[in-house]
Amino acid sequence: MLLTDLPNVGLKLAENLRRVGLETPEDFRKAGAREAFLRIRAQVDPTACFHQLTALAGAEPGVPKKAIPAEEKAELRAFFDNLSIK
Repeated sequence: MLLTDLPNVGLKLAENLRRVGLETPEDFRKAGAREAFLRIRAQVDPTACFHQLTALAGAEPGVPKKAIPAEEKAELRAFFDNLSIK
C-alpha cells in the first residue's frame, strides 16, 4: 500500500510525509496524524494549514476528512489554534 492509497493523501501530502521520514501508511499510522503534522510544520512547511491536519486525521483511520466527527474536528481545531499562538 502507498501513502497515496490513503484517503485525503495526494501527491503533495505524500511527499511531505516522506520528507519527514514517514515512508509508508504503517509509518504514518504509528506516528499518528498530529505527530505527522507537527513534523511537517517543523521540517517541511511551517505554513501547513488546518486542512492538512484534518486530511491527516482522516487518513489515519482511513476516512475522508469530511467524515471526521464534529467533536474530533473541534479538538483538532483547538490543537491547531494552540500551535498558531506560539
